[in-house]
Amino acid sequence: MSSSSDFQQDRHSFSGSPQKWTDFELPGDTLYYRFTSDMSNTEWGYKFTVTAGHLGRFQTGFEILKQMLSEERVIPHLPLSKIWEWQVGVACRQTGHQRLKAIHLLLKIVQCSSQGDCDLTLLKPLWQLFTHMENNSCQDTAKPGILLPLHRALAELFFVTENRVTELGSLQEYLLALNTEDHLHRCTAQ
Repeated sequence: MSSSSDFQQDRHSFSGSPQKWTDFELPGDTLYYRFTSDMSNTEWGYKFTVTAGHLGRFQTGFEILKQMLSEERVIPHLPLSKIWEWQVGVACRQTGHQRLKAIHLLLKIVQCSSQGDCDLTLLKPLWQLFTHMENNSCQDTAKPGILLPLHRALAELFFVTENRVTELGSLQEYLLALNTEDHLHRCTAQ
């Protein structure tokens, strides 16, 4: 099986019992296959299943959700509170560019949600990551004023979120929910 008719690109060859066959992915929208029998058996051949895209693939999910959140007429029909929960979990588990993309979607959800759609207190693990980054950037005098992309994305998320809860009149509850009791004691002591 291959993604090219000359069987030179993304080639996968299998022979023997089904246990020797493994799942694989091919880029593009076309699959080429060739079956050759050595006539050593009288079985019927082989069977395989082709599935377009993959559920659970990060990039696919990101693109679909980004597009849905960009369509104003679609937003009222989305279960935003459930999507928010899932997306916060994704942002906490992912790293690198995938975390940045997840935060981008969180920002879009906050901006298009109505009151009560998002449990903003779920952001606590990301808030802790952000405050840790803030504390470390203050100590790094080698690169003053330069924020990493993740740091910038989290800063924007929390800036927009803070404005949102201020509009809704629940800033105090939000800040109390995000911070630990120890942090609040240190701030009070300062």
